[in-house]
Amino acid sequence: MNIFIVEDEELAVKKLLKTLLTIDPDIQIAGTADSISSSVEWLQGNPQPDLILMDIELCDGQSFEIFNLIEVKSPVIFTTSYDEYALKAFKVNSVDYLLKPIQKEDMEAALTKFRSLKKVYNKEEEGGLNMSSLVKELQSKLQSKDYRKRFLVKHIQKLISIEVDDIAYFYSDDRLNFFKTHDNKKFIVDYTMDEIEKMISPDEYFRINRAFLVSPKSIDQISDYFGNRLILRLNPPVDKDALVSREKVTEFKNWMGR
Repeated sequence: MNIFIVEDEELAVKKLLKTLLTIDPDIQIAGTADSISSSVEWLQGNPQPDLILMDIELCDGQSFEIFNLIEVKSPVIFTTSYDEYALKAFKVNSVDYLLKPIQKEDMEAALTKFRSLKKVYNKEEEGGLNMSSLVKELQSKLQSKDYRKRFLVKHIQKLISIEVDDIAYFYSDDRLNFFKTHDNKKFIVDYTMDEIEKMISPDEYFRINRAFLVSPKSIDQISDYFGNRLILRLNPPVDKDALVSREKVTEFKNWMGR
């Protein structure tokens, strides 16, 4: 099986390669690309691979744009850090996706599914998948996602509603989860960080590590930190280090530069 990998994080590529070869040592990596432009160039200059593993968020935009520029005949398994519920269209249409961080068992199940559907992929006259229409459907699902606009929280002896736009960042501390507003008010929130991440727009908040979800307006300063990480100075201040994990650095820089 020849696989083409589209992924803009070098560490993620290395992990994918290791996972794939652990599952099946006979897998051949046809090539890799880290952007829309390099993916288009590779696909135009090489035979179509058996399968493409494609990250949705790339350094120069969303990988959906690739399908607007060239015809992609190979089946695609998308990878993403974002809400899995928005990706049900691909489940229905027999194209899989993997939610980051990618687990070996998930990759193995996706490859098994691909092998079982290979004859269908290769026979358009028997109802092969139209990748263009599937991409448009997924893109529509992602763009139409309704995110939470406010949180209802306890304050003294009453409940108050806080607009999401007023929240600077969410964070965990001693097994409790909080958010701080831009005017430095602190509230406990009754959701896990994973749940909160799914509720709010990935354009407006970024999960820099397991304990922090930050908005760009809350970031006063970004500095290098040992271990190839970054450290953020947040406003309003917080009494714990807001570190961008090594695996998130490239994605974070892309997000901040949009």
